[in-house]
Amino acid sequence: MEIMTDQGFRKTAKYLRAIIIISLIGMICMLILFLGILGYAKILGAPPLAVPQSTLFFADDGTLMGESNSGQKRYWVGLKDISPDLVNATVSIEDKNFYEHHGFDYKRIAGAVLADVKAFAKVQGASTITQQYARNLFLEHDKTWKRKLTEAFYTIRLEMSYSKQEILEGYINTIYYGKGAYGVEAASQYYFGKKAADLTLAEASMLAGIPKGPGIYSPLASMEKAKTRQAIILNSMVKNGYISKKAAQTAVEKPLTLVGVHTTQKVRVAPYFQDAVKNALKNQLHLDDRTIALGGLKVFTTLNLKQQEAAESQVHNYVDDSSEIQVGLVAMDPKNGYVKAMVGGRDYDKSPFNRSVQAIRQPGSTIKPLLYYAALEQGFTPSSTMRSEFTTFHFDDGQADYTPHNFNNKYADAEVTLAQALAVSDNIFAVKTHLFLGEEALIDTAKRFGLSTKMAKVPSLALGTSGVRVIEMAGAYSLLANGGKQVNPTLITRVEDYNGNVIFEKENAMKKVLDPAKAFVMTQMLTGVFDSKLNGYAKVTGSTVSKDLTRPYAGKSGSTETDSWMIGYSPQLVTAVWAGYDIGKPLEVTAEKTYAKNVWAGFMEEALQGKPVKAFKPPKDGVVGVYVNPANGKLATKDCPVRRYTYYVAGTEPTEYCTDHLMNINPSPAKHRESKKVPWYKKIMPWS
Repeated sequence: MEIMTDQGFRKTAKYLRAIIIISLIGMICMLILFLGILGYAKILGAPPLAVPQSTLFFADDGTLMGESNSGQKRYWVGLKDISPDLVNATVSIEDKNFYEHHGFDYKRIAGAVLADVKAFAKVQGASTITQQYARNLFLEHDKTWKRKLTEAFYTIRLEMSYSKQEILEGYINTIYYGKGAYGVEAASQYYFGKKAADLTLAEASMLAGIPKGPGIYSPLASMEKAKTRQAIILNSMVKNGYISKKAAQTAVEKPLTLVGVHTTQKVRVAPYFQDAVKNALKNQLHLDDRTIALGGLKVFTTLNLKQQEAAESQVHNYVDDSSEIQVGLVAMDPKNGYVKAMVGGRDYDKSPFNRSVQAIRQPGSTIKPLLYYAALEQGFTPSSTMRSEFTTFHFDDGQADYTPHNFNNKYADAEVTLAQALAVSDNIFAVKTHLFLGEEALIDTAKRFGLSTKMAKVPSLALGTSGVRVIEMAGAYSLLANGGKQVNPTLITRVEDYNGNVIFEKENAMKKVLDPAKAFVMTQMLTGVFDSKLNGYAKVTGSTVSKDLTRPYAGKSGSTETDSWMIGYSPQLVTAVWAGYDIGKPLEVTAEKTYAKNVWAGFMEEALQGKPVKAFKPPKDGVVGVYVNPANGKLATKDCPVRRYTYYVAGTEPTEYCTDHLMNINPSPAKHRESKKVPWYKKIMPWS
């Protein structure tokens, strides 16, 4: 045996020291590199967890009515809203040591390497749930070294920034279960027609097996392979202590009822309303298009499903299928401006243009209540009179003469009251009032009522010749219905992000913009539209539908050559209806001119069916009610053949008695006071 010399020993020792030093340097470098990676990850902070998700739209009762998506169903639910069996099954089969490791399962990695070496191929995966989640969030599924290194870096960042519960929740909400279903909620709805929270052990173990290969292990692709995979998962749950053998055996034998349909894909409620909601999200809440479409928002709206169905059915019932007439309808709660129903046209697929929100059409005589409210502010009363006769208006400033006409050229050729002029829609009275107040008065009043469209300062403005939007007219009449409180048409009550954080909530603070007494007097005059007692030289404009009405309403119809309107309200609901041709074609057929009134009446009755009958309640102060002769607006006596109980702003009520039917009878003050007593039924149906 050759004995090592001292020189050889020294060379060997020197060599070993060099190896040790190099190893230590390498280890120090690796440690520095690792600490550098951790430091860099810390500096970058938490990676965003947002993923494309369907935005969901809910009706006022919480019913899902629609969603925004790009063919993928993505819903986010909290871990507490997922069946514990599904959570346990997923952890058991995908990453049993999930709660112990820090993103990488080194034992599993070593085992996978050995298995791959033995098989000379990649036969076993070692990715943890955190690694898979990082891949789903940020990376493609290619198998390059660059992708794997980036995945490892994102895994470190996730583990440093989020709890195990947050990572697990995100993973279960983003994995793909096939058929466009991303996340367990979409998958649960698709495969079993139920929420993820309601999954049984049998269903949960079946779902947990699908992500390994949706085209292979889906029960809709192969029930045999799906059941085999289910059994493997149940056995792993037994082995890992999640369930008993008996529970596993019961679950594997339990028959499953499959649905195989995305239940929300059939939801197609109020498409015009949903478009208006998306527009409000963009223009009022200033959300971008991607967030609206794929931000996983939960948008809670004001829509009432029953009233929406009533609106659509009434349009279908009254408008002839062969007609090219379009209809716009907005129904609103006057107390808060919440839009309860919206029809923007007769066929959304043929024309998504929303006539209720986008179209600007001439309102005709429906503008008159705004004009006459301005008149009440200037001292007019329901008994104020002007002469109704064929009139040509001449102007000194070089403006052309103007000759308005009443419907069918019917004129009283006598003095008529404001209340009567409103009920029969006398145009001469309206133009005279408009010019008396000054042409700016109606423009300023319209702005106070919430109308935003530009109005021309012309005599014909009193007859509604400047265009308006249906939704804004519904809002304007709401001010009269609620006693003068400002309300804006509202479509959205609350918006939550995908994590359930409230990013918008509607505030219902309202301020008074109208005098309550004058608003009520205006409302009470508008009940005359349906009251035959106010018939005189012409029928009241609501006479064609009044027989179909079963509760107190106030309202006003309007028409131009190309537009037909009806706007009216009860204390609970305001509805504006427009009908006409998109191209501005004249309404020549009689039936076409009645669509708006008939749709309005049919809708109001159906929408309020089952709700209490409410009369318009006068304010506690500021108004006085007396019986008058509607023909002349004077205090009625027992000899007047027609008496109508009429409200006035306190201090403006008439003091002169009607003498047209007296036979030397001088009424006493006592009789006057007695005439102010109103039977109970008058409070319900004031035109009785």
